[in-house]
Amino acid sequence: MGKSLIAVPIGDPAGVGPEIVAKSVASKEVFDVANCIIVGDKAIMENAIKITGVELTVNVINKPEEGDFREGILNLINLGNVDMARFEFGKVNGMCGKAAYEYIAKSIELANSGKVDAVATTPINKESLRAGDISFIGHTEIFGALTNTEDPLTMFETNGMRVFFLTRHVSLREMLDMITKERIKDYVKRCLEALKKLGVTDGTMAIAGLNPHSGEHGLFGWEEVNEITPAIEELQAEGYNVVGPIGADSVFHQAAIGRYNSVLSLYHDQGHIATKTLDFEKTISITNGMPLLRTSVDHGTAFDIAGKGIVSAVSMIEAILLAAKYAPNFTR
Repeated sequence: MGKSLIAVPIGDPAGVGPEIVAKSVASKEVFDVANCIIVGDKAIMENAIKITGVELTVNVINKPEEGDFREGILNLINLGNVDMARFEFGKVNGMCGKAAYEYIAKSIELANSGKVDAVATTPINKESLRAGDISFIGHTEIFGALTNTEDPLTMFETNGMRVFFLTRHVSLREMLDMITKERIKDYVKRCLEALKKLGVTDGTMAIAGLNPHSGEHGLFGWEEVNEITPAIEELQAEGYNVVGPIGADSVFHQAAIGRYNSVLSLYHDQGHIATKTLDFEKTISITNGMPLLRTSVDHGTAFDIAGKGIVSAVSMIEAILLAAKYAPNFTR
């Protein structure tokens, strides 16, 4: 089987995206498992190569099949959408926000048409998107709209531990109202289907508890008694391989050592803290439930160090490696 073909949009040009892309394409780990099609701006990428000091030659192409995948070659679909006279590192800039959106949109177009096997994304800046008159707040919303996916699923993978999120960007108070039996059942079914699409069919999903000690039968809260446990019992009766609720102070450790194939985290920080504490740089976001496979670094544009050549590319390398790992199992 040949290497997976991965589209990589360079992200916000004013951030560290172009630098981590250059370092990743130059790395032996990526070269050994993936052929990358970079979607970006030629001047920006040539500058990033100079800043990082990697040995790469830019090969401008119009379509993936024109790529030259020998070592030391960076194959670039050049959208030419950055005016270097108005460019500045580390600053919110509508031009860069619009450019970042266009890189993502082109990458999605390639994946939707089957020209690439997956997309591995780099950081974008929400303020720059807004300044560039882009109505989307982030990657997930862009991918949802451009793949006609109503509610994409986010999964983090860190050193083999997989974590899904029942709720994400809402307040803790609002999150409590979203912990319902029906929502849990729906999410578990969708998560298990997403795992199957990635080729993960063995093992058990664990549902994290919400309250301390999973509520102690109502002593510390009633969500487990009224919503979470009934959802799990009904799922089990329907034949789904799930267990819980397992106390959140232990369930992630148990998943990390292989007892569970995944965990459903009930809110944003519950799962983020667990994965990023285990390995911050290798916490990779995988967007499931779409007709294409997308992985992503889980760090921002790092405007404070952009253009200095000091950013670590570990997360970007890992995002490409995971895209290559799951692409052969991913069925449209």
